[in-house]
Amino acid sequence: MDNKREVRRLKNSMRRDLGVGDGSTPRSTRSSYSGWSPSTGLMIAVVLLVVASAVFAFWASRHRGSSVPSSTGGAQALATIRPSGIPSTVSTRLANIMSLSPTQRKSAPAFSLINQSGDRVSLHSLAGKVVVLEFMDPHCTDICPIVSKEFIDAYRKLGSYANRVVFAAINVNQYALSVQDVAHFTSEQGLNSIPSWQFLTTNNLSSLKQLWASYGIQVQSRGPTADVIHSSIVYFISPHGTEQYLASPQVDHTAGGTAFLPLSQQEAWGQGIAAIAKSML
Repeated sequence: MDNKREVRRLKNSMRRDLGVGDGSTPRSTRSSYSGWSPSTGLMIAVVLLVVASAVFAFWASRHRGSSVPSSTGGAQALATIRPSGIPSTVSTRLANIMSLSPTQRKSAPAFSLINQSGDRVSLHSLAGKVVVLEFMDPHCTDICPIVSKEFIDAYRKLGSYANRVVFAAINVNQYALSVQDVAHFTSEQGLNSIPSWQFLTTNNLSSLKQLWASYGIQVQSRGPTADVIHSSIVYFISPHGTEQYLASPQVDHTAGGTAFLPLSQQEAWGQGIAAIAKSML
């Protein structure tokens, strides 16, 4: 693998995450961070530059061993380049939409947390199933509701495979750690339509912070009434408990700061998540 080319690609990916040089969204700001809006751009941009640097360093270490060509030739050429190591059932275009990459297949960091029903759930207890894991804010009005829709769509597309896949999220809001908080978000977003859904939390903030760090999730809390700024990464964990793929959800914002993603892209994400999960079984 050419490490320099990989670093260049990841830098470009982080620029896209921060809405820099992304010609595909001329009237909005695209980001893979929850909590971004143009109205808070100046303050958040400073925070995100720090966050981006840390996420970039983490991603660079996680993506070593994958072979991804450089971005030379522009976005149009990049869209036709297929990263190595991704499932054959995922098209090149879809892989690029999802920023999908294989990992080094390390053991996923262990956890033992409480779900929206008050039951304890550990990664070990989910052995034998594919785990699609995100990190969410139960008070989020930004990217988290969009990812929730994509999860629901993916679950429906799994068909007979659905009972072999777990959809889960770990709480990133230090001001909303209760079971009631994650249960309310679950109901509000319709995630209880996924039988395997687990929104995991704990009152032990120190343990949560350790988990965020272990998974490379950057979190900036701006107060109890504000959306939490956090990196959004989907982990695909194998039935044996190893990280197998990473994907980076995206969200657009209107000029007024409302988060959205075109329905076609939401559907593409649902298709991609389902295809990846099936390939791991």
